[in-house]
Amino acid sequence: MLRYILRKVAVAIPLLFLVSIAVFAMLHTGQGDPVQLFVGPTAPQSVQVQARHELGLDKPLPTQYFLFLGRALHGDFGQSIIYREPVSQIIRDRLPATLLLGFTALLLSYVLAIPLGILAAARRNTWVDYSVTGGALLAMAVPNFWLALLLVLLFGVFWQWLPVSGYGSFSTLVLPAIALAAEGTGLSLRLIRSSMIEVLRQDYIRTLHSKGLARSRILGIHALKNALISTITLLGLRLGMIIGGAIVIENIFAWPGIGRLLVSSALQADFPVVQGLTLLLATAAIVANVLADILYAVIDPRVRY
Repeated sequence: MLRYILRKVAVAIPLLFLVSIAVFAMLHTGQGDPVQLFVGPTAPQSVQVQARHELGLDKPLPTQYFLFLGRALHGDFGQSIIYREPVSQIIRDRLPATLLLGFTALLLSYVLAIPLGILAAARRNTWVDYSVTGGALLAMAVPNFWLALLLVLLFGVFWQWLPVSGYGSFSTLVLPAIALAAEGTGLSLRLIRSSMIEVLRQDYIRTLHSKGLARSRILGIHALKNALISTITLLGLRLGMIIGGAIVIENIFAWPGIGRLLVSSALQADFPVVQGLTLLLATAAIVANVLADILYAVIDPRVRY
């Protein structure tokens, strides 16, 4: 197991290095001059030269990259050009809101997907199965931004049951969490259903029935335990998307998370913030997948071979 974990970590480290190079290159070879945002487009040339020196933008790109990488390894992503604050502090201020929204949506999706997936598999080819799988397909097909706008229109404008913006209370969390959880719920539900159907065909399930075990115990414990193995990879992908997957939803509901911060910083060419956030999102995705691989090997030792 230790060799398996070390091999996965060894693959993740150079991947993070390549991601950091790609992020740095794309941002520094694109359009937009952060110096003009820092001092204004009408500032004298001498002022722009001084600002470029203070920001470290007068150095060669390779030097800028290694300076950025060295600081990033210590949790320092530089200073925001727009906010004039350390990027790491800005991220720490916004990250709790994104984690709250992401984990709430993740929990909601599995609370719905697991029992409905079991029910659809147990009632295969019946109206229950067709209704559940049809709802899952609909949840996967509807874009989350369109669903978010529909929720705003219905619950915020027409019926006025829930607020459509803000942060800090349960009522402000309901609509964005539903919009963010919908697609993942449908995908997880279909995967659990198909895995359960495959498991229910195994010989040991028939043996458990012949021993007189209750159907609920067979479905909820013995079959579900093996059916969930195939969903761990999907869970790893979704864990990595908790931080970055809410970008559109955060902007629609004015949620003060890092997804909204990323969009506003990109529009204002705030390179340090965009670099820090993009590297954070990539790191979260890679680490989540490594953890999923490790958990997969723990549950099913055959994976290591």
